[in-house]
Amino acid sequence: MSNESNKGQGAAQQVGGKLKQAVGKVIGNEQMQAEGKAKELEGKARVEGAKASERAKGHVEEAAGAVKNRVGAVIDNKQMEAEGKAKELKGEARQKVNK
Repeated sequence: MSNESNKGQGAAQQVGGKLKQAVGKVIGNEQMQAEGKAKELEGKARVEGAKASERAKGHVEEAAGAVKNRVGAVIDNKQMEAEGKAKELKGEARQKVNK
């Protein structure tokens, strides 16, 4: 399952959990409230796990791009240098989006 899919499902679980908590509170059902809180926390964990995975991918992308950029500079290959810099920036952006 993709990280984007996990993030979406986690967000849906969070909303569902909050809704179940609210209904439980309205009808005075503590068990329903507790189940809702558990579902909300499970969703939050799923979202955070997906974000962590994306940040790790970003670190790898950034490092690979930096290497390609440096190698391109050393061998005076402007295209390789530019591709490396683009990959490096993409990795940085992936990390920032998933903070």
